[in-house]
Amino acid sequence: MAEHHLTLPLRPGDTTEVVAGDLVHLSGEVVMSIGLPTFKRLHRELHEGIAPPLDLRGAALMHISSSGQRNPDGSYELHYVNSTTTTRFDDLMPDLIRGHELSVVGGKGGLGEESVRAMRETGAIYLSVPGGSATLLSGAVREVVEVHWTEYIWQFQLIKTRFEGLGPLTVGIDAHGTSLYRDLRAEAERRLPTIRDTMTRRRDAPGP
Repeated sequence: MAEHHLTLPLRPGDTTEVVAGDLVHLSGEVVMSIGLPTFKRLHRELHEGIAPPLDLRGAALMHISSSGQRNPDGSYELHYVNSTTTTRFDDLMPDLIRGHELSVVGGKGGLGEESVRAMRETGAIYLSVPGGSATLLSGAVREVVEVHWTEYIWQFQLIKTRFEGLGPLTVGIDAHGTSLYRDLRAEAERRLPTIRDTMTRRRDAPGP
């Protein structure tokens, strides 16, 4: 297992040596939201040829929640950031990854095989953001750069935030198509018959 310090925006080849299971500390600007309506809108407008309100070409687009506010002087501040489960967005992410040539995606729980293929095509990586680590993650926030789609609640808005040393985050899926989540599913499926047999024997065993 290696440890990497990556600075956004990534350049071609930056993810070549990054493999599933490695640790990453991420610095630079990350676009984040946890709104399913937000990602559905991004997906719909991508297919309609409508440009997003901020540049997503090659960006880091992550399923990270936050709480924040707009100050009287027009600046923004975040109170905390935390991750959410990315499997909710699995049917939307392959097109978003390909359409915007995303370099980094992430959150909790991983993504499916079509997203893995899309990441391999674009050279993107998936970073597993641990749940329940708001204090650790929030300490890496440096500033809110842009906020868009403010008609949504804060957590659903598109928020570009500059982080410094966000992590350590585990590489759940690398740019070569290796997925820790695929391996975990395969191992769970391999063990399932044994678990069922054990449970059946215990259920059918005669009582004392």
